Amino acid sequence: MNSSRRNFLVAGIGLPAIASASRSTSPEPQAPAKKRSSDVKFEYRVLGNTGLKVTSVAFGCMITSDGSVVERGADMGITYFDTAHSYQGGNNERMVGAALKGKRNSITLSSKTHGLTKQDALSDLDASLKSLQTDHLDIWYLHAKSKPEEVTDDLIDAQQTAKKAGKIRFAGVSTHAGQPVLVPWLAKNPNVDVILSAYNFTLEPAVTTALEQAAAAGKGVACIKVMAGGFRSIKPGDPAYAKLKQDGALLAALKWAMRNPKAVHAAVPSITDNDQLEENLTAMSHPYGAAEEKLLAERLELIRPLYCRTCGRCDGACREGLPVADMLRILTYADGYGQFPLARERFLELAPEHTSVKCAACPGCTVQCPHGVRVAERLTRAQELFA
Repeated sequence: MNSSRRNFLVAGIGLPAIASASRSTSPEPQAPAKKRSSDVKFEYRVLGNTGLKVTSVAFGCMITSDGSVVERGADMGITYFDTAHSYQGGNNERMVGAALKGKRNSITLSSKTHGLTKQDALSDLDASLKSLQTDHLDIWYLHAKSKPEEVTDDLIDAQQTAKKAGKIRFAGVSTHAGQPVLVPWLAKNPNVDVILSAYNFTLEPAVTTALEQAAAAGKGVACIKVMAGGFRSIKPGDPAYAKLKQDGALLAALKWAMRNPKAVHAAVPSITDNDQLEENLTAMSHPYGAAEEKLLAERLELIRPLYCRTCGRCDGACREGLPVADMLRILTYADGYGQFPLARERFLELAPEHTSVKCAACPGCTVQCPHGVRVAERLTRAQELFA
């Protein structure tokens, strides 16, 4: 990963309340330990009925490897940090815990579980608390759900059990796809306090509507995948390369995601270095406008054949039964984040009957993306990289 945002853009666009740790009402934001840039005016929003007051730009820790960047984010004034039990094989939580250990009383901290049973989820939670060096999480998410039936009574019971034990303050669900159906269902579920949803400028208006309805119902709404992927494999000589030199694309995407406080209370971009940290913070004081709209329109055309918008229209279309949207998202971890180990790990978590398929041997792809993604080409690349 390049150290400067300019170099990061040249390489390709990466995918990339003050919440008191006590059980009492959240305090007003504390003064940061390090001087803020004069270009930053911090904005705070409340995560629905939780009462957690957070900076509208949060810190997504998934691909962060430098704990000093996490610590500096807290010193500069970011108040919401998000990780997961599965990130970097558990190393991410350990890094985040060490970086934020002395700041626990002035931040909102969330983590996630992939557990499919109550027992597995609660085991993940205990491991997360140990790694993060805390006795509780402010928000604990059931991770990567796409359908209501995946949010089982058993998993909801795990969250309620954790609440009663004082190990979590609020229960959440994260989702990468299926928002127009799943989010309204979550909005009506009294056991769900916060929704963490993929949300970016490529998605259909129905996703915005669903998030607005959830927020209106009192749910906290935070968004991930705000940069809409990226493709670091684009090299000099490719017609797309010149467009990748345009500064401001990542920042424009972040501004888009947080432009509507009726739909989003916090945007949670991945941050890997201090340049990204400082630039992301400026999104709070420089709102989305015509210049950003023009830039993102160009970006959309550039990534059209590559980036899955998780609209769900390909569900069931593959003759081999492949989970097309999941596989495209996994490929983006490698091509966008530059995180090959993460992508391969997620690919190998797929069912064996899916990881063994070779699209190159198929007589013709039955999946036709309405948005222009070159599905057969992208899936073949995933299989060549990870299988």
